[in-house]
Order: sequence, then C-alpha cells, then structure tokens
Amino acid sequence: MAAAEPAVPALPSGGGLGAPSGTVPVLFCFSVFARPSAVPHGAGYELLIQKFLSLYGDQIDMHRKFVVQLFAEEWGQYVDLPKGFTVSERCKVRLVPLQIQLTTLGNLTPSSTVFFCCDMQERFRPAIKYFGDIISVGQRLLQGARILGIPVIVTEQYPKGLGSTVQEIDLTGVKLVLPKTKFSMVLPEVEAALAEIPGVRSVVLFGVETHVCIQQTALELVGRGIEVHIVADATSSRSMMDRMFALERLARTGIIVTTSEAVLLQLVADKDHPKFKEIQNLIKASAPESGLLSKV
Repeated sequence: MAAAEPAVPALPSGGGLGAPSGTVPVLFCFSVFARPSAVPHGAGYELLIQKFLSLYGDQIDMHRKFVVQLFAEEWGQYVDLPKGFTVSERCKVRLVPLQIQLTTLGNLTPSSTVFFCCDMQERFRPAIKYFGDIISVGQRLLQGARILGIPVIVTEQYPKGLGSTVQEIDLTGVKLVLPKTKFSMVLPEVEAALAEIPGVRSVVLFGVETHVCIQQTALELVGRGIEVHIVADATSSRSMMDRMFALERLARTGIIVTTSEAVLLQLVADKDHPKFKEIQNLIKASAPESGLLSKV
C-alpha cells in the first residue's frame, strides 16, 4: 500500500502566499504542479474551476473533461469533490483529466441556457453574406428567448466606429449589451453575468463573423466547460469560404452546429409545453437558408 500523502503544510501569513482576510488558503494541484492560492470562504465548485483556469489555463486542454478532487486526511488520498462542497478551511484540491472522451449530447433546457448575440451591427450590413437572412433568424431567436425566459447577452464590436445593433433586432429585455474591442464575447463583464445565472450549462451563439468573433467566443466558452450551440443559419462572414470552413472546424472540436428551428423546438421539447404554441407560431414559416445550401 502506498504511503499516505502528507498533509498540506501551513502557508505563511502576511504577504507572499498568505491568504487575505475573508479568504481560505487552498493548494491547487494539476499534473506535476502545485500552487498555493486562496479563495473566498464558502467558495464552491465553480469558483474552484475558475481558479484552476486562472492558474493553469495555458496548461489545460479545453477539449478534455475533468473532475475536481479533494485530499481527504481520513483516507490519506484524494476523493471526488463531495456534492455541494464549499471551502471552509485550508485544503488541497486537484484537477484530474478523465482518460475517456465523453460524447457531447447537446441537450438544451431553458433553465440552463443563455443566448449570445454577437456584433449584429449596422456597418456590417453591406459586407456580410446573407446579412438580411441572418438578421431575420436572429430576431426569431430573440423572440424565442423572450417567450421562454432565457437570458440574452449582446455585444457590439467597437460601436463608436461600427455602429449599434441593427434596428431590426429587438433588444427588449436582454440581460446585457456590451461594447467590446476584443473579438471574443468572453469579457470579464460577461463572465460575471454568467456567474450570476445559476446552473448555466449551454450557450446558444449567433451573429458575425463566423470565423472571427463567433469562433473565438465558442472556443473560449468550451475552455470554461460550457457547451456551445452555434446557430448556422444565424451566423455569417464576409466570405462564404471563411464561414463554411469555420463551421466545419468548430464541429470537429465537438461544438454543436445546429439550426434555429432545431434549437427552439429542443428548448420546448414537448407539444404540451405551455409555450409550445407561441414557439410554433415563430417557426410556421421556415427560416431562410442564409446561403447554407448554396455552393461555396
């Protein structure tokens, strides 16, 4: 039997590795690395994951599945993090990559889903392929989000130069509208907004451009453990080549490439859903193909 792993040594107080007031010292272990840090008293699984990403983000393969384990003095070894665990005293945790690849099922439920609308702005109108179709489908998705009570986060790329979101897109009731210069939508304000929404597992993502902001947003979200559904008929680029190759690349990484009608019907899931009739009215007329069936 292997010797029991020694308990975590006390961390020095005051400066250096000491924990600030109101926080608890934690040793974060990943692979051969071990880094002392601290988290707020009462921090749970999500905050531990965020801390792992901040410490080891450049080491973590975003396409793997992981489990967080806690070193248990009682057993002298790591055990899977207990359900509902919160940090109340000094402890040692590690992030362990699973050796098996888990199939992404792509289930969507309104209570665990957020919609991301990316950079649907006026200055892009003459440049983006099938932009009129993309606007139409995007508006359909936002109507569906309002009907089902799904939070919506909207970004605008450098609005001072590129204009605001097009007037056809009704932003009534959206959770957040943010300007940005970064291509990805994963801004600190967006991460904070997601943290305020309990149980978020999935993001439905649409807008422009597919090969730039959509692609970079999707990859960052997956890296944070969020399942991403890209609505193919509601995203486009200036070039059909860039658009189609981006969708192909994203699909190969396990990101779900889908359509607006599939998303809306998956969210209601049942003809007896109280909002089914309203969603059915949205999709009575088929969404425009937005060039997806045309030759590249």
